[in-house]
Amino acid sequence: MGNILAENLSGKSVMGSDGTELGMLYNITMDVKSGKLYDLVVEPDDGIATESVDFEQDESGRWLVSVSRVQAVKDYIVVQR
Repeated sequence: MGNILAENLSGKSVMGSDGTELGMLYNITMDVKSGKLYDLVVEPDDGIATESVDFEQDESGRWLVSVSRVQAVKDYIVVQR
């Protein structure tokens, strides 16, 4: 995957590889010393049952999706489910 500016990801929709719209990108976690990206923090859509996905959750109920699961970034951020 090529370089993508963080400002272009802000507010982008996140979709599962099965075509399910999961929610909106809220934030990205990273190691500030190394710059390594860890997780996409996704604000889930209201219609998605949290038990239907296998992502960890933060204390606010947002999903933590490992960047290793990102398959594509275009109109949507597509992640492996």
